[in-house]
Amino acid sequence: QVQLVESGGGLVQAGGSLRLSCVVSGRTFSSYGMGWFRQAPGKEREFVAAISWGGGSTYYADSVKGRFTISRDNAKNTVYLQMNSLKPEDTAVYYCTTSESPGWGDYPVEHYKYWGQGTQVTVSS
Repeated sequence: QVQLVESGGGLVQAGGSLRLSCVVSGRTFSSYGMGWFRQAPGKEREFVAAISWGGGSTYYADSVKGRFTISRDNAKNTVYLQMNSLKPEDTAVYYCTTSESPGWGDYPVEHYKYWGQGTQVTVSS
């Protein structure tokens, strides 16, 4: 059974930083791309960032480029999202998910089968 567990969310002032973590179990972590999505109240879940199986390719939403960095440690079955220069509009529940391939494709949210429980990020102005 594939399980994803996010952590690292919290309350931070605008301009601050947080690092989210997502630990994966139940599959060979290093064989799959990983991604982060977020969902703000009343809004649809949206793509934030993704990384290929070996970390050689990364992808970002325009809204977070230059501020967020995705990385992974295959030895620890963990993917990270370093978030700097946070803005109030970054407030959301952040979820990690796993691709079904070594890379990452531009698929709708419904494509992804496995999700974590989410971690709340709140940025105050």
